[in-house]
Amino acid sequence: MRQPWIKMQFSMEIQKKMLTLCPNYELMTPAFQWICDGVQLQGVDTRRLEQWIEQVTASHNRILGPLGYVFCSDSRILEVNRQFLNHDYFTDIITFDYSQGRVVSGDMYISLDTVRSNAALVGASYERELLRVIIHGVLHLCGIDDKGPGEREIMERHEDAALAMLPPGLLPQD
Repeated sequence: MRQPWIKMQFSMEIQKKMLTLCPNYELMTPAFQWICDGVQLQGVDTRRLEQWIEQVTASHNRILGPLGYVFCSDSRILEVNRQFLNHDYFTDIITFDYSQGRVVSGDMYISLDTVRSNAALVGASYERELLRVIIHGVLHLCGIDDKGPGEREIMERHEDAALAMLPPGLLPQD
């Protein structure tokens, strides 16, 4: 069962935007879950990361609901991919979408092994690639796809825009 949402303070700007989008919606903040399944995730400031995710979600005219992140190995993500999607290959992220209307909610499995190998392939730092994958899942929950013709390029533009919104110091210099 999902954890219930908890009330917290939002900035006035986000409160106004949320009320404009959904006037009868009681202001709630998401319950983030950060789970490591057989891997270690070090040096991540989850509080600032959550603020960034909230900002990116609001920039897509969405309201952030409960999000679960499960960081795992290649073997675990392959198991999840086989069990739930009938896919027999490694991937960096699998997103399970529970969103309803404008409220974005879901669980995301992220393979830190694949993130590390993809970072090396594209010449990015591991940290930057990890943040790209973290926000990639949120962008899927916001309705952005990447499987059809031309959709990958659209997703990459949204990822780049989200990365440009990173708060100073969240990402070490590449």
